[in-house]
Amino acid sequence: MYRYIVSAVCGFLISIGSFAQNTGMENILKEISQNNRQLKAYQSFIAGKNLGNKTENNLEDPQVSAFYLPFGEHQTGDYYEYQISQRLEFPTVYGARNKRIDKQKELLELEYKMMRQEVLLKAKKQLLELQSLKKRKELEEKRVEQAKQVYIQIQRLFDAEQIGILELNKAKLAWLQDQFERDQIAIRIKNTLMDLQKLNGGNPIQTDQDRFLVDPEVAEMKTLWEEKLSEGTELQMLKARESLAEQQMKLEKNKILPDLTIGYNYQGVNSSNYSGFLGGLSIPLWNSNNKVKTAKVNLEYAQADTDAETAELYSEFQENYRQYQLLKSKYEEYQETFKDLNSEELLFKAYELGELSFLDYYREIEFYRQAYNKMLEMQRELFQLKAELLKHQL
Repeated sequence: MYRYIVSAVCGFLISIGSFAQNTGMENILKEISQNNRQLKAYQSFIAGKNLGNKTENNLEDPQVSAFYLPFGEHQTGDYYEYQISQRLEFPTVYGARNKRIDKQKELLELEYKMMRQEVLLKAKKQLLELQSLKKRKELEEKRVEQAKQVYIQIQRLFDAEQIGILELNKAKLAWLQDQFERDQIAIRIKNTLMDLQKLNGGNPIQTDQDRFLVDPEVAEMKTLWEEKLSEGTELQMLKARESLAEQQMKLEKNKILPDLTIGYNYQGVNSSNYSGFLGGLSIPLWNSNNKVKTAKVNLEYAQADTDAETAELYSEFQENYRQYQLLKSKYEEYQETFKDLNSEELLFKAYELGELSFLDYYREIEFYRQAYNKMLEMQRELFQLKAELLKHQL
């Protein structure tokens, strides 16, 4: 029976090898990306933040002032005056600030994309975990049934006084242990479904869509890293921060230019009046002091941080990739070895024929089961690690 289980699993893996991204998983992840409350909240935050950034480029409010001077000693009539003026930054400042706003918007979009990838990566790992647990549950149910058959047979032998109470108790304990393992896995399945429901905005996941496996193959290290360099959100964010710092420096350079004031002035006294246009400019002596230098230092930091973070990400990527290759190699060795191992069915027949005592039978069964459980755990870790390596594709 065990050989048939292994063969079925291997055959299934081969048959779906060409499906790198399962349609069922894609549909679930798409649903989660639409329903996740954290992502919805961040979308609202981005909308407000972008509007707030745009207000930084608004013109100052126009200023209206009036003078009426009736008091004092004078031969002429009362003096009155009013003025309307508008203060402006130098025109190139608005263009530079608008470009900075665009860079801020781009960075916010990348932050949302990275958050979305984190949510979907978590969901994908949970889906893979759910799949692994369901496979384990099916296997444990078969083991419980087999342990029950062994216990029933030993109960008959005990009733016939062919064996002692010790073997009967051992068989019962083995059966109870298998039941406990099955029940624990059932609880883990429920907890995983609850976690997925939380990620899906409180909406339950359709469990009839969770039958999927992925091809354990990935691209070569160099190819995959180049793909991450061009598509990876973390690296794109580093470049976006660097670009934002560069644009901030350009803005500060433009702000050194003088502010402008334009307006209209009217003056009247003793039935006479004067009116006309006014203009002025500020002298940038102190307000911009050290601001360009500060922006330049921030740019240099952003550039150095990009290099350092990229090196750190590459080092982490190499570690994950090497671990993935090692795990894949060992997993394939386990698969190949299990093809030549004796099955539980043969061991059970040997026990029925009296070729094995219950203690020997139980010891052999536990050995095979632990080894097979290890193979399933390696398969789970392999797919989890692949999901991490391909995070940038989410």
